Amino acid sequence: MKIGILGGTFNPPHIGHLIVAEQVRDQAGLDEIWFMPNAVPPHKVMESNVTAPQRVAMIKEAIRGHRHFRVETIELEREGPSYTYETMRLLRGKHPHHDFSFIIGGDMVEYLPKWKEIDELLSTITFIGVNRPLYSNDSSYEITSLEIPAIDISSSRIRNLAKEKRSFRYLVPDDVYRLIKGEKLYE
Repeated sequence: MKIGILGGTFNPPHIGHLIVAEQVRDQAGLDEIWFMPNAVPPHKVMESNVTAPQRVAMIKEAIRGHRHFRVETIELEREGPSYTYETMRLLRGKHPHHDFSFIIGGDMVEYLPKWKEIDELLSTITFIGVNRPLYSNDSSYEITSLEIPAIDISSSRIRNLAKEKRSFRYLVPDDVYRLIKGEKLYE
C-alpha cells in the first residue's frame, strides 16, 4: 500500500488540511492518507490547552466518511518530542510492506536541513512538498513537488477567531465547527 503521512498539530484541523490530503492522494496515486497528530512538535510551541484526545476527535470528525483517510496516533503514544525519523522507523516496523511518503508544506521544505536525521529519512521515505503561500518548494534535497490550490488558512488564525468569538465557520468542516463550539474550545 502507498501511504501518505500528513503530520501536524491539527489544532484544529481545517479545510486546508483536507484539500492538501485529497490533492496529494490523487496526484501522487496514494492509497491512503494518514493524519498524524504530533504530541510535542520539535519546531513549534503548542499554543492552546486543547488536549491530544480532543485533537484526535476533531480529526476524526473532519475525515469521517472519507474511505481513504484515517488517523494514526503513534506520535501521541510516545513521550518527548515527535521526531519524524523515529516515528517513521516505528511505522516501517509495524507496516513493513507499506510504501510511505511524508507530506510537507513549503514552510517545512525550507526547514528540512534542520530536521533531525534527515539523511536517514531521505533514504527510507519519499517527501512530497506542496506549495504554500509565501514559501518555496525549492530544496537541495530530493522531494516530489505538487501544485495544489493555494489555501491560506491557518490553525492559529482559527484559534484566534474562536478566542475573539468571531466567525470561523467554513474554515473547518461543519462537524469540527460543531465540536469546537459545543466544547467551547479555544474560548
